[in-house]
Amino acid sequence: MQEKDKLVAETIRYILFKIHQNSGCPIKRDELTQIVTKNYRQRNLPAYVINEAKEKLSSIFGYDLIELQRARPSSVNQGRPSQQITSDAKSYIIRSQLSAEVYGKYVEDVNTAHLTGFSFVILSIVHIAGGKIPEENLWHHLRRLGLHENDENHLVFGSCKQALETLVQQRYLQKEKVNGPEGNTLFYELAERALDGQVRETIKEYISQIVKKDQTSVEV
Repeated sequence: MQEKDKLVAETIRYILFKIHQNSGCPIKRDELTQIVTKNYRQRNLPAYVINEAKEKLSSIFGYDLIELQRARPSSVNQGRPSQQITSDAKSYIIRSQLSAEVYGKYVEDVNTAHLTGFSFVILSIVHIAGGKIPEENLWHHLRRLGLHENDENHLVFGSCKQALETLVQQRYLQKEKVNGPEGNTLFYELAERALDGQVRETIKEYISQIVKKDQTSVEV
């Protein structure tokens, strides 16, 4: 039992460190499984350790360990030929159990607030476009906001292209190449984290606030 507890503790440390190190990018299940299988061969042990880690993350640290249900690109669901650019491995994220209001007031790092704003702008554009948008159309909207795909030294984001790519790595967006009569077109589409009910409602609320501000400015 002591050995199992050590494995659970090691798994928890790995999850917390990896999420912080990789800016919230999901952790592949294989990574957690390897913590166990590098020294032990029991078939059901990895699942046991991950479940115990999940329980302790919740009861001790106040985090939910969530397995991502990977969203399939819409063109695949519709039977159109495409080339998905990401793998299909199972992965996990952690989410604070605090309310958004409490988390924003006491936990959220003000130094990363600009990235949160950037994320909501991007996700809102894609959401308004119907959940999927060609890369060129997305950059067309971003250029109007002063964000250019070739800008490697933006005062706030550094590389604008990398900031967008981070949303793909974090699984808020997925990208795929769709074969068409004019060649391959790269699309950005909402991925599983953006399709999550809580996040989706936050995006809708964000869009609603922007629309209200626009209406107010027109009336004034």
